[in-house]
Amino acid sequence: MAVSEVARLPGASVWAVDCCGVHTGWSDVEVRDDHRLVLVRGGRFVRRIGRRESVADPTVAYLGIPGEVEQFAHPAGGDRCTSISVRPELWRAIAGDHWTLGRSDVYVDARVDLLHRRLLRAGRTGDVHFALAEEAVRLVAVAASRARSRSHRRGGIPDHVVAAAARAAVLDDEPGSDGLIPLAGRFGVSPFALSRAFSAVMGVSLTRYRNRVRVGRALERIENGDRDLAGLAADLGFSDQAHMTRTIGAHLGETPTALRTLLSA
Repeated sequence: MAVSEVARLPGASVWAVDCCGVHTGWSDVEVRDDHRLVLVRGGRFVRRIGRRESVADPTVAYLGIPGEVEQFAHPAGGDRCTSISVRPELWRAIAGDHWTLGRSDVYVDARVDLLHRRLLRAGRTGDVHFALAEEAVRLVAVAASRARSRSHRRGGIPDHVVAAAARAAVLDDEPGSDGLIPLAGRFGVSPFALSRAFSAVMGVSLTRYRNRVRVGRALERIENGDRDLAGLAADLGFSDQAHMTRTIGAHLGETPTALRTLLSA
């Protein structure tokens, strides 16, 4: 594992963490004394708190709190993460004195994905105490708000299990993941049950989640200099370039051309 400090701020620090290789077993127990938001830039891993396990990937970050006993495993290979560590005084200033954790999983929609990318870009410019600090505070504030939400269980297969399986299928482009009905058939649940469970856990519909994944892939390609928007739309499964532009606009309020400017070095 490689850990490097991106920036140190009053009351907070930002770290880049790269974990290489497959590690199916659990790591040693870790107990931290800070609040931390961990966003995945690539790959995925499993985090365990007590008996509860959750998967972190580019669409789901996690928010850790002081005193948690946590372990990690990497059965799917390595990952690349950004970790924002926040000390108690700054955390209270951002989240409020009476904030309590509802759930540690934090949905990373396309807007948060863009904030994450702009945070890393700000780190490369050297403007740590203004540009990077602003993006970091925005990310932490969003995460603190979303972590108050709770998932529900209605009997049968727990909602969080169904939602996690659907997430993995969409992220990996597994057979049947291009439609609600075939995806529900993979898990032996009704389409309505899958749709309801996913919305309850993630706070967004399965349709919007799938589009968010495609928008994230578009951001990656645009950030890396891809200029063939028609080809990009076809690669990502949009009906045409206009469809991709509308979808990106619905998620980000920006056009692909504007994003190229926002993400340029």
